[in-house]
Amino acid sequence: MPPLNQDAFHAALDALRAALSFGAPADAVLSRFFRENPKLGSQNRAFIAEAVFGVLRQKFVLDRICAPDTSPRRMLLAWLIRGGRNLREFDPIVSREDERAFLAGVKAFKVETLTLGERAELPEWVAGELQASGMSDEAILALGQSLAQPAALDLRVNTQKMKRESVKAELAALGLEATETPYSPFGLRLEGRPAVNKHTLFNEGAIEVQDEGSQLLGLLVSPKRGEMVADFCAGAGGKTLLLGMLMASSGRLYAFDVSEKRLANLKPRLARSGLSNVQPQRIEHENDTRIKRLAGKLDRVLVDAPCSGLGTLRRNPDLKFRQTAQSVDELNVKQAAILASAARLVKPGGRLVYATCSILPRENQGIVEAFLAAHPDFNLLPASTVLAEQRVELNTGDYLQLTPKAQGCDGFFAAVLTRKPRTAVAPPSDSEHAPDVAA
Repeated sequence: MPPLNQDAFHAALDALRAALSFGAPADAVLSRFFRENPKLGSQNRAFIAEAVFGVLRQKFVLDRICAPDTSPRRMLLAWLIRGGRNLREFDPIVSREDERAFLAGVKAFKVETLTLGERAELPEWVAGELQASGMSDEAILALGQSLAQPAALDLRVNTQKMKRESVKAELAALGLEATETPYSPFGLRLEGRPAVNKHTLFNEGAIEVQDEGSQLLGLLVSPKRGEMVADFCAGAGGKTLLLGMLMASSGRLYAFDVSEKRLANLKPRLARSGLSNVQPQRIEHENDTRIKRLAGKLDRVLVDAPCSGLGTLRRNPDLKFRQTAQSVDELNVKQAAILASAARLVKPGGRLVYATCSILPRENQGIVEAFLAAHPDFNLLPASTVLAEQRVELNTGDYLQLTPKAQGCDGFFAAVLTRKPRTAVAPPSDSEHAPDVAA
């Protein structure tokens, strides 16, 4: 970390106050803050971003350390001490004796006094749901603490334009050391947060920023050239672009979403990608007439359902303060409705992939099990079987279940469902049509 100074500290404090209102996503708060303070140097901007996200990642512990005074200033000071700062470094920003005494006691705080949720940096209701699902306290602690760490930057190579080895070499020439992702055959991982969107590789569509877990979802869909495929909740289109790449820009790929703004964000990415088989379409809801016209016609459908996003806490730590058990109740209703509607698109023998970036069983297995009980014409296909067909050595059981602790990527869940082929009806035998000679 750079040396502490008054200007950077107070700017970070202002940004933290804005983020702690939880009125908007933390990354949006920071973007607005930097726009409003254009004179901040790059070093100060990096410190401010790290400070805000650092406090959000450790807020449950910091609240207990700082109690009863959980002001943003106290939390920021505690975070700095827990990050390894020496007390002497605080001379430029701390003059009060009570603050110096507080800082001296921060490192003596005993984490054993914390609840499981606090130690795991998860809301108590989340820790409780995970316990109720059968997860051990040790596993919950490991999961939560892994989600509280900063994430590396994963890239997906657009193999329609370049090979992974060539991209890796070009990044190295730019001073960016990339390693191949352990599971995705077209992924690269960079440490830190380099601004890859300023590089030619990005602007020419050779790379996209995409977590490795998200890349694996595309492999579960595994679309073929010439097929009809839909990304049912396309958003800004990261997975859509991956599916289009796997289809070699052939066939027809529908990108459905209810948000015009999100689909508008897809357009420049689509232009960079060079894909010509993608058809973005805004729909009013999951029962839109556009959906009904395609019923039973699609080979493969991906449902990346709206969810709590708790599997992305490494990148969006504020989500754990903006989601509640009640908001997940509402999401469950929406998830079930979307999955049932998307299933109508799948033709007999076709594939339906349901996915979330959630760690909660009721957004994942719970939704899938209820769907299968209500739709006997669908079967569960083990995710490990599908990945093995793609030469990916990853077996998490019937479902794809990813965590930062186990696989080094965001928390993802996915289930692969197949629609049973139509059973051919045998023609009646000759005896059934023979005249009744006994009459």
